[in-house]
Amino acid sequence: MQHFQEHFDGAPAAERRWRNTAASFGLVTIAFHWAIAVLFLAQLGLGYWMSRDNIDPVLQFDLFQYHKSIGFLVLTLAVPRLLWSLFSRRPRAFEGEGLVSRLAARVAHAALLFLTLAVPLAGWAVASTSPLQIPSYVFDLIVVPALPMAISDQAEAFWTEVHATLAYLAAIIVFFHVIAALWHHFIRRDPTLRRMIPYLAPADNERGASSTRK
Repeated sequence: MQHFQEHFDGAPAAERRWRNTAASFGLVTIAFHWAIAVLFLAQLGLGYWMSRDNIDPVLQFDLFQYHKSIGFLVLTLAVPRLLWSLFSRRPRAFEGEGLVSRLAARVAHAALLFLTLAVPLAGWAVASTSPLQIPSYVFDLIVVPALPMAISDQAEAFWTEVHATLAYLAAIIVFFHVIAALWHHFIRRDPTLRRMIPYLAPADNERGASSTRK
């Protein structure tokens, strides 16, 4: 790993912009982060809208299909994002950042990586175990087959509860994640938030990154 890291650090600046550095996240990480964030917010809105009482059945069917389509898209992005996260370096912690703060950031990061996989997988399980067996039309382009799972009302109810619980848990973590990012930006005034904004990230030699990794 050290050999690869030395190779990355010696790469041209234009190439390094795509990868994480000691001071900031690269464009690949940033793209994964914001794409999944936008899709997640869209899922929350769709989930609320399609669950309303007295909604038109035709509209509800369409919303369910859009919800499933976006869920499969999130799952498709979450797998390479997880692999990229596992094999990419993390920017170093800023000077003065405590152990508790670094640990909380790591736990939240790991939890969100897990949930971006678990939530859509649980949703896929709901569609797969439902006795209705409604096909999942992904953006009207392809039909995603059901998982090989037992079909029953009880199984559908179980996975629906799991799906909802994980989604609410993700929403809570995202809420505190946003609060923490704003606190770093406006209270501590460090570049934490700018690390996730393209072309506003701090330079590699910025004074503020300690030698200790996050």
